[in-house]
Amino acid sequence: MKKITALIISLLMAALCAACTPKEQLTVNVAAMKGPTGIGMAQLSSLAEESKTEYNYSITYAGSPDEVTGGLISGELDIAAVPVNLGAVLFNKTEGQILTAAVNTLGVLYVVENGDGVQSIADLAGRKILAAGQGSTPEYILNYILDKNGLAGSVEVEYAAEHAEAVTKLASGEADIIVVPEPFVTTALSKAEGARIALDLTAEWESVSDAQLVQGCLVVRKAFADEHPEALKAFLREYAASAEYAVNSPAEAGALVEKNGIMASAALAEKAIPNCNIVCITGDEMKAMVSGMLKVLFDANPKSVGGKLPGDEMFYVG
Repeated sequence: MKKITALIISLLMAALCAACTPKEQLTVNVAAMKGPTGIGMAQLSSLAEESKTEYNYSITYAGSPDEVTGGLISGELDIAAVPVNLGAVLFNKTEGQILTAAVNTLGVLYVVENGDGVQSIADLAGRKILAAGQGSTPEYILNYILDKNGLAGSVEVEYAAEHAEAVTKLASGEADIIVVPEPFVTTALSKAEGARIALDLTAEWESVSDAQLVQGCLVVRKAFADEHPEALKAFLREYAASAEYAVNSPAEAGALVEKNGIMASAALAEKAIPNCNIVCITGDEMKAMVSGMLKVLFDANPKSVGGKLPGDEMFYVG
């Protein structure tokens, strides 16, 4: 009887331990940008470090899309948060080996000015702008808006290597007008005395386009999706919960953002989160949103999506 009782206790203990650890020893390698996509992943990072996720996740944060692209193509990364146009570029470049699985960031771009000379989009004529994100959505969104407002060629646009560099130059006086996404907008307002939000580029986009503005997406290697479908579904569930946590609990999420090195200040992260448009949209809704956005970008500049507009095979819909 004692042996049976001991066996039952051992089985119960094993079951409890199994419930506390990831389902299998597979490690899912993930990358996100230091921005809204990183903020949306902050809680998931912390849970992964504590082994409280369904699978093991190794999550890193990058300052620019270029740092992520090589890892996806080489197979070092399984999943990444990237600009939505880069999802199409990677799909075309790899001949269908990188799929888009979710929308995770809507419009987050703003024109920030040190001064008050820009009251409307027309006021950018003859001015110089410092932006970041060349070759990704910030460049193409800005160009599209300028073109549709008849300002192409009359606005000088230079590009910094990273959004943080644009913020630094605004604060130092080297730049008067910058285009950056949240949370860098909040950082700029805190660092540059006299800086203000001059234009919301989501509103400017909506005034000239019928497509919903989508800036960020989650992509996955097709081989990973084929080999580990349950792990991918688990990640999408847990990312969605992490994104919802950020939106609903900005103070707590802000602390995790600082802890994970996504932003230097929890207080600034808390302030920025309400304007970051963090989401997790999957399935047919995601496919329709991304397709509409890519069509606008393709019509404006085929190079922005890799020279060819992908079809439905670009999407992982579960």
